[in-house]
Amino acid sequence: MNMLIFKRFSLTILILGTLVACKETNKNPQKKISETITSETQNDFLGNYVTKEYHKRTEGYDWISVAVRNKGDNTIGISVRSRADKKRPTCTLDTKAYRVNDSLFSSAVNGVTVMFTFYKDTLNIRAEKPEQADGLQYYCSGGGNFIGNYVRIDGDLDQTQIDRTIFSRTLELQGIGFLVSSTTIEFGKELQITPYGLEIDNNPITHIIEGTVINVEIEDLNSDGFPELLVYLSSDGSGSYGDVIGYSVNNGKSISAIYFPPISENDELKKGYMGHDEFSIIETTLAQRFPIYREGDTNANPTGGIRQIEYQLVDGEASRKFVIKNSTDFPEKN
Repeated sequence: MNMLIFKRFSLTILILGTLVACKETNKNPQKKISETITSETQNDFLGNYVTKEYHKRTEGYDWISVAVRNKGDNTIGISVRSRADKKRPTCTLDTKAYRVNDSLFSSAVNGVTVMFTFYKDTLNIRAEKPEQADGLQYYCSGGGNFIGNYVRIDGDLDQTQIDRTIFSRTLELQGIGFLVSSTTIEFGKELQITPYGLEIDNNPITHIIEGTVINVEIEDLNSDGFPELLVYLSSDGSGSYGDVIGYSVNNGKSISAIYFPPISENDELKKGYMGHDEFSIIETTLAQRFPIYREGDTNANPTGGIRQIEYQLVDGEASRKFVIKNSTDFPEKN
């Protein structure tokens, strides 16, 4: 009798084990199928989306558009622009959104999680937490908001009316923030930096720039409890020579410019330099990297390795400045 019970028990365990194994075996194929669908359908969402007022633009209606571009696996670029031919743009935003599922992407904008839901030729934008929606008004004038419904159109947006802003990003740290934007103007490009949260002076600062804004970062580089803003530029053309425009907060009251020394002023470090700079903040230092060119190298094929320079922010006589902390040459990869 005991042997019979043991055999039945063993058979039950065997059957249960088989069922569990089958369930686990089927899990991965389903996951792979889902990932395949995700990859194949990402491009289905790309294009230009507009509010309903866009189709009445010849009658003077204001409108908002959302350009959706591919930025890699499971990542899309979102550019919110609006009408700007008769007045200042009502809404401007550039951000990246990351896939949540087959039709939903999310992005962190000014501390608010924004959800982008695609369905056929429509796009719905909302704050994940409705009570945080007002935090997105900073990107629109007159108390407006880019939250709402959009419909995809064929072709390009109306270039005679659209906002000419090339780059727009907002960063905040320690209660102080900056809206950084660049715009095409008649004789070049204009960079505008608008601080907020300062006690005395929050007036915008403008620069006429040559080249393109590549990225912006914010960090407390001198550990004084107030942030520094760094704007990274790259010249137009094959050289892509880099530059940095920086501002430091003065005790929470105002901001002043940071001096960044160009490579051309350093006889040793400029050897083999032909542009193609990359910049990033590493903890409390600014790192600059660029390829090293040997004699005879073409612009597209440097063979001398990579040079990395680290800068430290210090107080100068008139203003704060970056000074070289150390420099390292890395050999060419085989």
